[in-house]
Amino acid sequence: MVSRSAQGTLWCSIWAISIAVLLNSGFIQARRTIGNMNIIDKCWRTNPNWRSNRHQLATCSVGYVGKMRNNTGPDVTNYKVTDPSDDALDPKPGTLRYAMTSIKGKVWITFQRDMSIKLEKPLLVNSFTTIDGRGVIVDIAYGACLLLQEANNVIIHGLRIHDCVAQGAGPVMGPNGKIVQLGPVDGDAIRMVGSSKIWVDHNTLFDSHDGLIDVTRGSTDITISNNWFRFQDKVMLLGHDDGFQADKGMKVTVAFNHFGPHCQQRMPRVRFGYAHVVNNLYLGWGQYAIGGSMNPNIKSQANLFIAPEGNNKEITWDSSEDGNFMSIHDVFENGASFKESLDEGAVVSPDYRPDQNFEVADGRVVRSLTKSAGALKCPRISRC
Repeated sequence: MVSRSAQGTLWCSIWAISIAVLLNSGFIQARRTIGNMNIIDKCWRTNPNWRSNRHQLATCSVGYVGKMRNNTGPDVTNYKVTDPSDDALDPKPGTLRYAMTSIKGKVWITFQRDMSIKLEKPLLVNSFTTIDGRGVIVDIAYGACLLLQEANNVIIHGLRIHDCVAQGAGPVMGPNGKIVQLGPVDGDAIRMVGSSKIWVDHNTLFDSHDGLIDVTRGSTDITISNNWFRFQDKVMLLGHDDGFQADKGMKVTVAFNHFGPHCQQRMPRVRFGYAHVVNNLYLGWGQYAIGGSMNPNIKSQANLFIAPEGNNKEITWDSSEDGNFMSIHDVFENGASFKESLDEGAVVSPDYRPDQNFEVADGRVVRSLTKSAGALKCPRISRC
């Protein structure tokens, strides 16, 4: 017969072993989860105190945008959106537009709670602005959406932008409280015009009138990463039109994104410039996945292409048949095929600076690298 003291010692030992097993299994699970993250997410999502260290995000960007340290520092104004309403000409304090029009210098914008914002007119995003939707669910939908006009040093992170509609010409309050006369806009979720050093990361974009992202009129040094694009005909346009030769200097990194379901074309379509399309997942396409015109240079690297059912297995489309399309270490499923075309002496290397460079992952692990693409649902406690 076992004594009570011996029984107590035995139960304490069992309890201690059980706790150790639970903690160890949790640690192993955490390590496995971290191991499946891409290089951007590993930089900040592993930090359980990310809420009190939001500005760490600015050190995590890769690709042509480089690091976003210009968006941090002691001179940053931290602004919290408390009011989802919008007035295009007289924005109220607490609204998203008020931060763009009335706060000078660097601003880091967060949101008090879940909210849906219907913009009356396009929101002119100012330079040195971070829009950080982490920790809440923020929809910008059913109205105008975001316009970056000669802006630089901008981070757009953690938003759901969808059902953007075309807008007629009219006035809107812009940076520094100035009234700007805007022409008609087509209904893009995010449009960049003559802008540089822009990072679009971890957003969910779908169902807009024209496209989801346009990079136009001399915009360059852009990284588009970790986004979820779905239910859209024209997804991403890089380069204004066939006559705007200033886009020859455009450089864009498209990395770790999830395209699909039901994305038809332009993932991306490139005119003139250079695009490094890397470690993305393509869940089918309609007309094509990657297209171009006006002699663009496109390096497709270690992406996962899952062809749609039916006869359209070709990934590329070149309207002028003079583009440089290169595929290296891509993974093809369900019969997907990539038609390469390279001119002699064509530039196919992104030629990144040290602050832009990153290690490309094996295309066979792209499913796990893009598993968390789109706006994240971050818990109130612990890591995101």
